[in-house]
Amino acid sequence: MAISVFDLFKIGIGPSSSHTVGPMRAAHDFVQELRTRDLLERVARVEIHLHGSLSSTGKGHGTDRATIMGLMGEKPETIDPAIVSPNIEELLESQSLLLDGRLAIPFVWTRDLQWHDESLPYHPNAMTLVAHGHADEFYRNVFYSVGGGFVVDQGQVDRDELDADSTTLPYDFNSAGELLALCRLHDMRISELMMENEKVWRDEAEIRAGLWRIWEAMQECVNQGFSNEGVLPGGLDVKRRAAALHRRLEALEDDTSLITSTFSAMDWVNVFALAVNEENAAGGRMVTAPTNGAAGIIPAVLHYYMRFQHDACERNVVDFLLAAGAIGILCKKNASISGAEVGCQGEVGSACAMAAAGLTEVMGGSIGQVENAAEIGLEHNLGLTCDPVGGLVQVPCIERNAIASVKAINATQMALRGDGEHFISLDKAIRTMRDTGADMQEKYKETSKGGLAVNAIEC
Repeated sequence: MAISVFDLFKIGIGPSSSHTVGPMRAAHDFVQELRTRDLLERVARVEIHLHGSLSSTGKGHGTDRATIMGLMGEKPETIDPAIVSPNIEELLESQSLLLDGRLAIPFVWTRDLQWHDESLPYHPNAMTLVAHGHADEFYRNVFYSVGGGFVVDQGQVDRDELDADSTTLPYDFNSAGELLALCRLHDMRISELMMENEKVWRDEAEIRAGLWRIWEAMQECVNQGFSNEGVLPGGLDVKRRAAALHRRLEALEDDTSLITSTFSAMDWVNVFALAVNEENAAGGRMVTAPTNGAAGIIPAVLHYYMRFQHDACERNVVDFLLAAGAIGILCKKNASISGAEVGCQGEVGSACAMAAAGLTEVMGGSIGQVENAAEIGLEHNLGLTCDPVGGLVQVPCIERNAIASVKAINATQMALRGDGEHFISLDKAIRTMRDTGADMQEKYKETSKGGLAVNAIEC
């Protein structure tokens, strides 16, 4: 299975890669299928069925709204977040949906959108889309949002064609051990090896420009978080904090005391992460890295480096994201980046490991130190549950990104103080994440039926 760094870092909208970005993409793909089969003009009605985790937390994650926008022809990477609410309000009032943005069909929210508690066998994030003519149903497909905005349909599952991209890479790896061996054999850094693999799809100039656009989107998301204030939507009345904290940090006078300067650096890391995840919670534009629920960690750590490293440049951004991408590929291949599948360890844990690897790479760490940093970042998030209060990507998700960002920086510091040799390998940590996720009760996997999601609610 060939995975590009651009599969892991995708521009989209909040609040969830698996529950917002994936469903919008699936619905858009469904419309494209109808067009390809010359069936689009026959559609008189569409039904949406959300199963399992998409049903449990779909309302808080905007799954219903995202799916409808996908049916209307919108894509996560290009949609303007500002049009979502007006379009949904218009649909509710008119009970008419513009399929593919141009074909008006009836849509009655309570009839045509159904929520089902039971999960389908392949994955807990499942949705069934059904097209009806004037007489009866004539086409349906089941889609699975498998984390990080990745989507597969029932046909791929049935044909065992889940490895959608069979591209042959010059330096293919399926484990951290293989990655390190290839780097040693060819005398490459991890970012260099990743660059050579990426050249299968794009030339180097395109790769660098594309990763710089990802960085610009991350910066814009942080800036939006610094600008917007008030209460986040959803009913929990969670107040945004990033803008006020940013103003206080900008106003602080320099203090040479060690503890104050250390606190200040951590404050900056926190505010970068808070800004991203508050924007995500509000449904703003951001970068899936590798998921929306964990989208603040990599930007926070990269912002930290770019702010405090005096000679930081564009090359460092590219190397950071390439090295981080290598770790994300390993997590996706050998475990999961889906909170509905393995809990938050798959989202925040993977992102923490990726950020630690990226920072260690640009700090000049050896390949062994990069792998060590990633292992530390992942190991100390093992067992982390996904238990969003109210089904919203707010509590504990926003603060959790800030904590994991600082943890990633500490993982880098510890790895750089060592020689790359360590007791637990990254491969073992990833395998443990997979096994722990398999053992974890379903109520701790993005269902809002366990953990803080239930204990935070006072009866």
